This record gives sequence, structure tokens and C-alpha cells, in this order.
Amino acid sequence: MKNILNTRSKGLILLVSILLYCTSCVKNFEDINKNPNLINEISPGTLINEVLYNFSSNGLTNSYNINCQLMQVKLSYPQYYGGIQRYEILEDSGLSLWNSGYKWAKNIEEMLVVSEKEGAVNYQAIALTLKAWIYANLTDNFGDIPFSEASKAEDGILQAKYDAQEDIYKQLLADLEKANSLYDHKVAMAYGTDLLFGNNAKKWQKFTNSLYLRLLLRTSNVNPAAFEKMKSMLADPAKYPIIDNQGESAIFQVTGIAPNLSPWARPLDFSNQHAVSSYFIDILNNLNDPRRPIYVTPAKTTNGEVVYKGIPSAYDESSFSYSPSYMNNLQVTAPMIIPILTYAEVCFIKAELAQRKVITQDAERFYKEGIQAAVSTWSPEPLSASYFTADLAKYDGSLERIMLHKYLALYFTDAQQWAEYRRTGFPTLPKTTSMLNNGNMPYRLMYPGIQKVYNPTNYQTAIDKMGGNKIDYKIWWAK
Repeated sequence: MKNILNTRSKGLILLVSILLYCTSCVKNFEDINKNPNLINEISPGTLINEVLYNFSSNGLTNSYNINCQLMQVKLSYPQYYGGIQRYEILEDSGLSLWNSGYKWAKNIEEMLVVSEKEGAVNYQAIALTLKAWIYANLTDNFGDIPFSEASKAEDGILQAKYDAQEDIYKQLLADLEKANSLYDHKVAMAYGTDLLFGNNAKKWQKFTNSLYLRLLLRTSNVNPAAFEKMKSMLADPAKYPIIDNQGESAIFQVTGIAPNLSPWARPLDFSNQHAVSSYFIDILNNLNDPRRPIYVTPAKTTNGEVVYKGIPSAYDESSFSYSPSYMNNLQVTAPMIIPILTYAEVCFIKAELAQRKVITQDAERFYKEGIQAAVSTWSPEPLSASYFTADLAKYDGSLERIMLHKYLALYFTDAQQWAEYRRTGFPTLPKTTSMLNNGNMPYRLMYPGIQKVYNPTNYQTAIDKMGGNKIDYKIWWAK
């Protein structure tokens, strides 16, 4: 019996010793193997630059791949069948935007939590602004989307419901109103330096309210109060400062210094097999626009003449025999710019409000200022006064003329050209029998296929509302 007890005692002692040793090993292993490059705790400003760079870069690549084709800016060439340029939207055409949007929206939620915790009001306002920027892009492209329950995995919500776009917009507008009220210019932004406005809270506030104007205008067809709110904001610049010169534009500067690199690892891919459309370049040709050599390369001619010539929308194999102008890859060779919300866009918003008699100011003045600002975003050459003598540059009092030049001004600004077309029906784009979807512009992107796997019940509810995952289902603000 004694031997058995001794054996058991020795075994117990050995087991306890092993457990204590293993516990110590685990603790030491965790201490030793902590990655010093990982962020264990974030400050209110930790995530701003990462979100700005990544979501604006994604917006630019999606503008190139989706918006620019739908809006007949550039066309895949020599591909003469199918493609987004012919309104062929596939289930995963919007997958990149969906993944990017929800990834960086989660980061913004973390920024918002820590900003509220530390009482960093300027960063809280910026977080609300960035949240509105991201979710507006998502809902404008897809319609109803996960929103109120999104990024709630830590709260046990793994499958988020899809919120109605109208409800999403109500919350985004409320968030921007709150953000504007939070800014305190007596408090320094002391958590690092942001790459958009260099910690200039006044510029951030102007971006907030300019985005507020964009989203209000977006809802104006279905929200009767939108115009009155915009009118009151413009009448009170002390309370609602907005972007009012080119230097205050929200334009992300890509330096080319790692990690701030061009979204195109090989700029050649930007121009290879992508030619400018006849529709887009012919407008610039008629205007003798200085942006032409920046956007595209000259076409090849037999006599060596420098001309800019595109390819017709929905072209077929026998449409033309010349070598067209290709996209100029210098645009995506760092240093380069990514427009987010420019002074030109604000000018065209004002021009539309004046044209609609919402405000009493001169629509033509805002129209011309918008054109000048849009050109200066890309071209170092000052715009000549003779520019406005061209027929297409003259202000004729119509919304269509304003929207034509807003279309040019929104070049490479994520999917804003497409959004404004769906809101107004302008500019008048070419329509051919070679286009799919009965030649009708799609109103939304399809929900990505991954939703059927990871969020099947809520996905099914969302598509049942539309009668299927349809691209021609009109989203709320487009009705």
C-alpha cells in the first residue's frame, strides 16, 4: 500500500510540476512572441490614413473597372462582345467594393468607439464622416445592404439584416449633422497626422458638410425636405462651412513612397486593352479641352497628326479600322491623385440649386467656376477665357448642360458619375442594339455570391423584395 501511495504521490507531484511548467511556458511564449509591429491598442487617429488610402484606392479601381465602362468613358478593347461597357453585370462584379467597404467600415467603428471613449470630438466627427462616405458608396451601388447590424460580430451578430436604403440614408444624414456639431477648432488633433488634410479640422468640417450636400442632393427626388435643408446650410456658412476653393478639395495624394503606392502595381495595365470611348473624347474634342492629353494618348494616324479618337460604344468587330486613343497610364503613376470630393463638385451642386431656383444666386457663375475647378484638378494650365466660346461650354440655362460638365468633373471620383446619371438621366449616353439588358442602364450592382453562403436568410429576404438579384431594380433615391 505504501508503495502505491508513494507512486501516486510522486505521480501527482510530477503532474502538478508539468502543469505549472506548461503554464509558465505558455505565458513566456505569449510574452516572447508578441509582434511589436501589431497594434494592440488604437488611438483615435490610428486608422484614418489606412482607411483613406485603401478605400479611396478601391474606389478608384472600381471607378475604372465599373463606372467608367457604364458611363462610356473608356471601353475594353479589342474585346467586342459582352463586358460592363455593354451593361453586362455579373454576380461578383461588385465583390471588390463590397469586401473593401465592410472591411474599412469595421475599422471606422473601432475609431468611433475609441474617439467617444477618449472624448476626442474632432476624431469622432471624422469617424462619422468616413462612415457616411463608405456606406453611401455601398448603398448607392447595391441598394439595401447590411448596415445597422453590420460589424457587430463581437456582439454576437454574425449574419446582419439588410436595411432599407431610405433608412440608411436617414442615419447617414443624421450622422453628418452630428459630426458638424462636434467639431471643436480650439482642440488640437494630436493623434498622428492624417494624409488628407494634415490635421486641419476646419478642412475636415468642410468635407463633412460638402458630403452632406452631396447626399442630400442624391435623395432630392424622393426627399422633399432635401432642398430646404441644402438652402439653409448654404445660407449659414458659419454653422455649415463647405469646401469653397480648390485648395480645400478632398483629394488623396499618392506619393509613391511605400506604403502609399499606386493602386496599379503595373501602370501599363491601366492602358493595355483599354481605349477611350468616342462619346467621352468627342465631348473633350468639341471643347478643345486641356485635359485630353492627361486622360488619353493620341490615336495613331498615317500622317503623324496628333488627334484624339475613341471607339464607338458597343462596337463590333467591323466597326472601325484605326488605332484609337488609349488611356494614359501616367494618371496612375505616382505621384498621382485620387479625387474624393472636389471643389468642382460643390460648384455644380450650387449651380443645380440655382438652376432649380432653390437658391437665388447666379447658376452660370457656379457653372463656370465648376468647370474651371474641374480642369485645374488635372491640368496645370489655366483655363483660357476662349474655352467658354465653344458651343458645348456655353451655359444654356438647362440642367442637362450643368450635368454634362459635372459628368466631366466627376472623372475618376469612385462611382459618382453613375450615381448622378441614375438620379437625373444626364448626360444623354449613346444607346445601341449591341448593348445587353435591353440597352437599359443598370440601376444597381448584384449582391456578391458570398452572401448566399455566409448570410443566406437575410440575403434571400433582400432579393425577394426586388423579385430577384436584379440589376434593373430601381434603388430608393432613383425612383
